[in-house]
Amino acid sequence: MINSYSLTHLKELEAESIFVIREVAAQFERPALLFSGGKDSIVLSHLARKAFAPAKIPFPLLHIDTGHNFPETLEYRDAWVDQLGAKLIVKYVQDSIDSGRVVEEKGFNASRNALQTVTLLDALEELKIDAALGGARRDEEKARAKERFFSHRDEFGQWDPKNQRPELWNLFNGKKQIGEHFRVFPISNWTEMDVWQYLYQEKIELPSLYFTHQRQMIARDGQLLYASEALNKRPDEVPVEYQVRFRTIGDMTCTGAVLSPANSMEEIIQEVAASRVTERGTRADDKRSEAAMEDRKKQGYF
Repeated sequence: MINSYSLTHLKELEAESIFVIREVAAQFERPALLFSGGKDSIVLSHLARKAFAPAKIPFPLLHIDTGHNFPETLEYRDAWVDQLGAKLIVKYVQDSIDSGRVVEEKGFNASRNALQTVTLLDALEELKIDAALGGARRDEEKARAKERFFSHRDEFGQWDPKNQRPELWNLFNGKKQIGEHFRVFPISNWTEMDVWQYLYQEKIELPSLYFTHQRQMIARDGQLLYASEALNKRPDEVPVEYQVRFRTIGDMTCTGAVLSPANSMEEIIQEVAASRVTERGTRADDKRSEAAMEDRKKQGYF
């Protein structure tokens, strides 16, 4: 399944990511690790644990809870944080709605996914976070491919792809003005296959959502969305039970599933190797426009 070349390749990626994580701890005063409960943030937090072992991770994990998370994700999050011995900070989109900071979307395609940008920026300002580590990878989506390891954000939390700093020879410039911050992506050079092979190699347990199971789903616009109470269903939409798994985990209202019998990491690795659709291809929020991800990133999205 994983040959000696793959193991060497994974070791190189691991070493690079740990180097970036340690650079963050060295250059910034108040970093935080953005944690969603998805496989990429799980890998990132595992790498952070390795980077500082035997000491504990020296910065908190920050989760922006939309209120429409999968219950399995939240259960896993709490158990994983206990295992890490890390500090968890949770900020809620519902609080942003209640305070009038954001207005909840209406209609059948309504989602809280975009609303979490405001909650995140407010949290970074409140906690005075100067570097937020995330699990984004360049192979996920074309807007992600433009990212540096150290992604500069201005005083409004906005990302300008034309105003990013060169990173020659893995030299990272973390200097900033008051009010600015950085998003840091230590696993930028990893692929989905790398992530799964690493999870398999490290024997890391994952939320059950990633493995095949029976679930009531709504077929909409070529996607299978979980028929949860949070999803605004059209009158003609009837939930049907499918055997599915999720390639990516996010807000229930915009995270699509794939038909799959894969019930182990070995089977998932084989499935990913044969897939011709990226994992973000199951995300309804990315299909709102050709530049949906880039537009959200410019506003301060992850």
